[in-house]
Amino acid sequence: MNLQKLLSKARKAIDDYKMISSGDKVAVGLSGGKDSVTLLCIMAALKKFYPEKFDLVAITVDMGLGLDEGEMSDIKKLCERLEVPLYVEKTQIGEIVFDARKEKNPCSLCANMRRGALNSTAKKLGCNKVALGHHADDLIETFFLSLFYEARVSTFSPVTVMERQDLAVIRPMIYIREKEVAGYAKQNPILHNPCPADKHTKRQYVKDKLREMERENPKLRENVLSALTHPERNNLFDKK
Repeated sequence: MNLQKLLSKARKAIDDYKMISSGDKVAVGLSGGKDSVTLLCIMAALKKFYPEKFDLVAITVDMGLGLDEGEMSDIKKLCERLEVPLYVEKTQIGEIVFDARKEKNPCSLCANMRRGALNSTAKKLGCNKVALGHHADDLIETFFLSLFYEARVSTFSPVTVMERQDLAVIRPMIYIREKEVAGYAKQNPILHNPCPADKHTKRQYVKDKLREMERENPKLRENVLSALTHPERNNLFDKK
């Protein structure tokens, strides 16, 4: 997958949902996985020609689970090549979640703590927006997670405004499929996830089930994405 195609889809999402305005300072949440690395490359390329001029930084939240030094060195080199300043925020999230709290279902607490560390670091750096690497498949899977486990018809928004923190979260990759991200990410360095709960989550379960259903209906994800991104197709009954 070529960057130009990803850039085109990301720009459409950014334009459709007015994610970026002139004078913004955007922090990319750089976990080092394929999604966040691809987002970083997209945002760095967009910054060069987008009519709304914005500043860009990258923030990696170190959860204290042991980052691979060689992989981290490659991530730093990528940021240097893209001319994006990188800030590493060291935390004890891993110790709190797995050792102190011994959480059996750690993902929710961990995600909240990582978001808090990312957002507070972004604010310290003078950023008013945080860009996350959620793609179209994340949007779809979150919808089914909410439906199956929370009894809600819901998913995350392209733009989330947090008024108390005077910060907005943007998701420029919501029109990009995970397979497109994976295709592009092969040419970039990746920081492997040290989390012991990786691949053993409810999200992974939903991902696997959707993959099974796609064997019978190859357009399944495409149809769900189309329904989610076109509100006029919401035919749910009105509340009493």
